Amino acid sequence: MQISPFHLAFPVHDLAAARSFYGGLLGCPEGRSSAEWIDFDLFGHQIVAHLSPGRAPDHHNPVDGHDVPVPHFGVVLDWDHFHAFAQRLKDHGVKFVIEPYIRFAGQVGEQATMFFRDPSGNALEFKAFKDRSQLFAK
Repeated sequence: MQISPFHLAFPVHDLAAARSFYGGLLGCPEGRSSAEWIDFDLFGHQIVAHLSPGRAPDHHNPVDGHDVPVPHFGVVLDWDHFHAFAQRLKDHGVKFVIEPYIRFAGQVGEQATMFFRDPSGNALEFKAFKDRSQLFAK
C-alpha cells in the first residue's frame, strides 16, 4: 500500500521563528504562505504553521520510563536517516525533551526515538525502526 501524505495544521506564536525552525533547521521546503500561515513539506507531508497567540497547557504520558509530551507529531524515518538527522539537531544545539535513544529495547516495537519542541512549544517526535514491519506490532 502506498502511504498518502498527511496534513496537519498547528499553532505558532511567530511565523518568522517557524520559518527559521521548519524551513532552516529541519530543512522543510516552504510551500504557499500568507501573513497568517505557512505550508511546509515535512518529508512529503503537508504541515501548516498557523499564527495563533494562545497555547493550551502541556500534558505528558509515561512511555518506557519517559514523560512523553502530548500532543506531538513527527515522522517515522529510515534507521540511518534518523541517526543523521539526530546528529544534525545536536550539532545545531537543539534542546531535547527526550534525547535520542532506543525505546522498548529488545522488545516488540523496538525503535529509535527523540522529542524536541519548536520555537512555539509544539512537541515533535521523530522515530525509526530497524524493522519497519514493527510499526504497528503488538
